[in-house]
Amino acid sequence: MFGKIMALCATFIITAISTFGYAGIAAMMAIESACIPLPSEIIMPFSGYLVSRGQFTLFGTALAGAIGCVIGSVIAYAVGRYGGRTFIWKYGRYILISHHDLEMADRWFTSHGQSVVFFSRLLPVIRTFISLPAGISKMPFVPFVIFTFVGSLPWCYFLAYVGERLGSNWETLGVYFHRFDTVIGVIILAGAAWWIWRHIGHMKTKA
Repeated sequence: MFGKIMALCATFIITAISTFGYAGIAAMMAIESACIPLPSEIIMPFSGYLVSRGQFTLFGTALAGAIGCVIGSVIAYAVGRYGGRTFIWKYGRYILISHHDLEMADRWFTSHGQSVVFFSRLLPVIRTFISLPAGISKMPFVPFVIFTFVGSLPWCYFLAYVGERLGSNWETLGVYFHRFDTVIGVIILAGAAWWIWRHIGHMKTKA
């Protein structure tokens, strides 16, 4: 089942980029950065493969990808800032997020937001969703955009470069990076389990 979904994603990505060029790269990366898990591990290596065929330049490919990341991230940021925060403030307790947790997140992004946004752009899975909590915590917009771009550009360049070097074997990179997705997914699930256990413990203490 997962293989079929990935095959459909790959077909969609390849068609969009082959049809719309740099705009297609930007659009695909915008989708990936707007909390929709369209894998950049397919988008950028395939674009790099087209670099090897002379259809794109390496820097133009990386720049288009980074611009797309900023566009999608701004959308997710806006959703978090203007809708997600109100929702969590009213209904967060039903998904085990308290007002205290929201205030802690605010302090975290105030103190470390720039580093978090920058380094998260270099991590599979996490890079897709980081913009939403940044918006919910009202991280200043201009630094958010700057560090999103600065963090996304090397990631896009690296994947495109490897895709260029691999040529027609670019698809092997997606399989390799999927292993990292799995590891990070397990870490996230473990963190979620700890979060639930922590809140259930607090509820029992209050009772």
